[in-house]
Amino acid sequence: MTWTWRLEDTEGNPVDAGELARSEFPSQSDAESWIGEIWRDLVQTGVDQVTLLEAGREVYGPMSLHPQE
Repeated sequence: MTWTWRLEDTEGNPVDAGELARSEFPSQSDAESWIGEIWRDLVQTGVDQVTLLEAGREVYGPMSLHPQE
């Protein structure tokens, strides 16, 4: 199975994060580790929320990348 993140704005529209976007991960933990390391950089490129997909199936999300107040 492959794991991917769908990168979105606040309206759920896709966001192109350029070189920061990584297309596939071999496991859920690899995908989650990556988002934990790179989320601040993604926010700077216009990504507001992400959804985790396993082989195209939504696992969870959308999850905001902005700190809760």
